[in-house]
Amino acid sequence: MRPTAFLVVTAASMASIAAYTAHAAGQTDGKPAPIFVTQIPPGYRDFTLISVAHEEGKLNSLGAVLGNDVAVKAYRGGTLPCPDGTIIAALHYTHSPPEENDRIFGQAQSFVPGSPTNIQFMVKDSQKYAATGGWGFGHFGPDGKPGAEALLKTCFPCHAREKARNLVFTHYAP
Repeated sequence: MRPTAFLVVTAASMASIAAYTAHAAGQTDGKPAPIFVTQIPPGYRDFTLISVAHEEGKLNSLGAVLGNDVAVKAYRGGTLPCPDGTIIAALHYTHSPPEENDRIFGQAQSFVPGSPTNIQFMVKDSQKYAATGGWGFGHFGPDGKPGAEALLKTCFPCHAREKARNLVFTHYAP
């Protein structure tokens, strides 16, 4: 092989390896993209209410499901799949009967959010979270600390069962 051809082939090979490595890592700086949401999105408490949820069984919780402007527009328009930039937050609380209401009604009939239990997030970024259907999942305790990786690994397999709705369980409650 001629020296010029050898240099061209070597340069092309090196460029291909560099491009593949950056693409495989998910970022151009060579660091792997995080597979979970690792920080609470700022301003989530100002998101719009999408729905409320009551989870029974072991969870027995009440939740407020909120969405940023991108999420609310997608919900209202029936847009699936959700566009990149969609953020859905689920604020979970214990399911508690208020004693003062029970006294007034004479029975347990109303329930209110009690102590906060966790905050969960779904963040849509088709490229960053390609391995998990385009969604990044996050779980934070009431203290704001992220959940353990073992817990976070359970999010996608469960949500993957809801393919028809772009991995989202919550329906919009106008």
